[in-house]
Amino acid sequence: MSSITKLTTIAWLFLFTSSAGAIAPVSGLVGDGVADESEAIQAAVDAGTGHLQFERGVYRLTKTIEVDLDRVGPTSLSGGGVARFVMEGQGPAFSFVGTHQGTADPKTFKPNVWQNQRAPMVDGIEIVGKHPQAEGIVASGTMQLTLTRLQIRNVLHAVRLTKRNRNVTLSECHLYDNRGIGVFLDAVNLHQINLANCHISYNRQGGVVAKGSEIRNLQIGTCDIEGNMSPQTQPTANVLLDATGSSLGEVAIVGCTIQHDHVSPDSANIRIDGRSLKRPFTDEVRHGNITISDNVLSDVAVNLDVVGVRALTVSGNTIWKGYQANVQLQDCRHVVFSGNVYDRNPRYHYGDGDEAKLGSIFRQCQHVTVTGDHFAGRTRHAAVLQLIDCAAINVSGCSFSQVSLVGISVSKVSFGQITGTLFSLQGESSVAIEMDPQSDVTESANRSRSVGLPPR
Repeated sequence: MSSITKLTTIAWLFLFTSSAGAIAPVSGLVGDGVADESEAIQAAVDAGTGHLQFERGVYRLTKTIEVDLDRVGPTSLSGGGVARFVMEGQGPAFSFVGTHQGTADPKTFKPNVWQNQRAPMVDGIEIVGKHPQAEGIVASGTMQLTLTRLQIRNVLHAVRLTKRNRNVTLSECHLYDNRGIGVFLDAVNLHQINLANCHISYNRQGGVVAKGSEIRNLQIGTCDIEGNMSPQTQPTANVLLDATGSSLGEVAIVGCTIQHDHVSPDSANIRIDGRSLKRPFTDEVRHGNITISDNVLSDVAVNLDVVGVRALTVSGNTIWKGYQANVQLQDCRHVVFSGNVYDRNPRYHYGDGDEAKLGSIFRQCQHVTVTGDHFAGRTRHAAVLQLIDCAAINVSGCSFSQVSLVGISVSKVSFGQITGTLFSLQGESSVAIEMDPQSDVTESANRSRSVGLPPR
């Protein structure tokens, strides 16, 4: 090794060890799971330490650690994956409080927000609840809150955002086996939130839930979200977005596996109610601009349950095992379904899977395009695709396989067309299209043929 290389290596080692040494562990902690660490940790936060590094241990808390960002300055908590916090008191283990009242536009930020409150972070810690009302992390008034590599379990709500927040990132987290909700958007004014690469499962009141909130720019991507419901709780969903009395728009749910479980009452994988608060400048109350793409959805009462949404795109999803229906769409406008597959592989035909009704039902919807979708399996509804009291419906280039009753049922539909659609009928009594005389729907270039496929 040359002298220059040696000097360079020594310099890098000096810089690394100097910067690493500057992050001292929080002093005065025992970490044995017995001592109450609340006062010591709160004192370290209040001292403006900034970066609190926790060594391996179990840290018992009996009250919330409050991070008042404007008072203590930029703050991050790090546990390196080896620090566990056991919350034995009521409320969140950690509460982040900021004062940001602007939008996401940099021009609306006050100087104290940039100076004292920027990007609070929590990384690499575990929070376990030991109180019925214990929560994981709660935040209000924050800007650029970043939560990464967390495990939160046995609490009420794992992560709860309330009042007002902007530019939130939550990634690589395990929000698992909690009594309430995994990610709760609770009466929050929130624009710009990214949920990515997380495992959000077995939270008994919902996986990702928004209620009473003004939501814009919500992205949920490449997550595993499953079993976030229970027969003992009120009906909920793995993703539940409720805009009633508030507003909801600009949502993308992409590349996720979302599933389980149909034994819970009125369960859904994705449930969206877009009937928003009325605005003074328009009579339209359907909110939306929502994309649901490239997901795997299965094993609930209804895989996709949408009411009162305008501008909805559903594409490239694999959807199966909807025990009440695969899709329920009501009072929606300007909708595109494209390239979805509705099929249950026989390798997944276990337990009570044969009881799934499947089927897609569109009621009171207008300006809907369904193109290139593939429907397979023996639907236990009156028809595989039901169009009821709709207008301006365009169904084209779809395939219906193993139709045991009716492929497409058309009832009270004004102004529509069904073109270029293929039906593989099963049994002499099955039909491709059933239309009532009150409907104004044209058919062209559709083909149907009885085929001898085995029943499923």
